[in-house]
Amino acid sequence: EGGILEDPWAEPTPDMYTMSVSPEKAPNRATYIEIGFENGNPISVDGKRLSPASLLALLNKIGGANGVGRMDMVENRYVGMKSRGVYETPGGTILHIARRAVESLTMDRELLHLRDSMSQKYATLVYNGYWFSPERLALQSLIDSATSGVTGVARIKLYKGNAIVAGRKAEQSLYHPDFATFEEDTVYDQKDAEGFIKINALRLKIKSMVDKAAKPKAPKKAASKKGRK
Repeated sequence: EGGILEDPWAEPTPDMYTMSVSPEKAPNRATYIEIGFENGNPISVDGKRLSPASLLALLNKIGGANGVGRMDMVENRYVGMKSRGVYETPGGTILHIARRAVESLTMDRELLHLRDSMSQKYATLVYNGYWFSPERLALQSLIDSATSGVTGVARIKLYKGNAIVAGRKAEQSLYHPDFATFEEDTVYDQKDAEGFIKINALRLKIKSMVDKAAKPKAPKKAASKKGRK
């Protein structure tokens, strides 16, 4: 922050970055890593169990070497003004993408949506310094409970500034090919969708009918007298 970065049009200079190489100078060959999660917490890299601090330090090193984790944003400060900041978070970027990959297999749809709806509030509280507030602790309990089943492994491909999900697996996965397939009807009959669509759209159909009935009718035009004698 500060200096030339106070101009939101100015590009950060290369020497400002200390944790990551420029994506242009990153290796031409992709790096693959596997991150293990247990009850929502990252516990291993490539099968090696690590402490939280050691795991993050390793991902910072690997991600930084591949140009991952650079972020340039204009923020809304708590005091009301906007400020521009450039950040480096290689490990955080990788962990976010990896955990979302495992969550996609292990979290119920509505539970995932509920957790996501709370995430912005949680982040705002932490950003504004309310780590020890009762509301942050309450949200923490909800999030911990919601992600208690997030156990599995994500394979991430790192390449020139990108962290891409290359695979994910979980023993308690909610994803089952028998239900997801579009080729067979042994478990899920595609024809069932027709009735579901009609019922699911019923409220929209009713709303459209009500709106149409309430819409003022255009006045009828008087008959033209042209051509009359």
